[in-house]
Amino acid sequence: MKHNFVTIDNLSREKIMEILEMAATFEAHPNRKILDGKIVATLFFEPSTRTRLSFETAAQRLGARVIGFTDPKVTSSTKGETLNDTIRMVANYADIIVMRHYLEGAARYAAEVSPVPVINAGDGANQHPSQTMLDLYAIYKTQGRLDNLDIFLVGDLKYGRTVHSLIMAMRHFNPTFHFIAPGELAMPDEYKEYCRRNGIRYTEYDGLDADVISGADILYMTRVQRERFTDLMEYERVKDVYILRRNMLGKARENMRILHPLPRVGEIAMDVDASSHAYYFEQARGGLFTREALICDSLGITLDEIKADTTILP
Repeated sequence: MKHNFVTIDNLSREKIMEILEMAATFEAHPNRKILDGKIVATLFFEPSTRTRLSFETAAQRLGARVIGFTDPKVTSSTKGETLNDTIRMVANYADIIVMRHYLEGAARYAAEVSPVPVINAGDGANQHPSQTMLDLYAIYKTQGRLDNLDIFLVGDLKYGRTVHSLIMAMRHFNPTFHFIAPGELAMPDEYKEYCRRNGIRYTEYDGLDADVISGADILYMTRVQRERFTDLMEYERVKDVYILRRNMLGKARENMRILHPLPRVGEIAMDVDASSHAYYFEQARGGLFTREALICDSLGITLDEIKADTTILP
């Protein structure tokens, strides 16, 4: 059955694990014709590199064709066309819509008015659920499980939609979260309340050093997002509060892996890249397979159908 993928909050544990198994199946055989004849529309009202390219690559590797835009200035929105009209118009041409928008709630609204499935590729500072699925895939691959992990979230926890979505997804897996952020970028109260309401343990720190890192299974770094600030002086004050350097990893657990939704702008020093703990580029690679899974799942293609698919290409 076709459906939207707008939020991570309504996914069950079983559904999450099913999508991760789909992703693993696509990692083994990413090139197929299972979506031959389908059209995927990618509507990016906000800049993107990894998310857009991985969705478009996922569609093409599955045999679909891609239409869309990466700059809203070239669309009729500059003439005053509403989001409602844009979505309903594009739905005439596509089987599924992947949309990133700068306004919180835009993806949910698009899903309400669209006659074809909508995948949320990020809406403002709200959620980024497809990023969360690739984060879960990276965590599962590196840790061998999702349950009972110590996950440290570092940096911009106020505007960081990736960390907001990750909290929601991990509620099924008994995590302990550790929030590390300056006061200006602390985890919003609504997500702390979400943790309390769902029995998720969390602690808060204001520093990042080797002793703090020693307790982590996952160290999830984020950039301070300049585009979310209206006061650039405030941005300059907090942008370099936490910089992860290789000499800070001396006490890290052997299984600890460093994740980052990318792009980085200095919060992970280049010398960390050569560490066995660094996993952010592999994490990004996994985005291709998880987004193949999400497109298929939203179009109503099941795991059993993917496993039985005979259109596999070299």
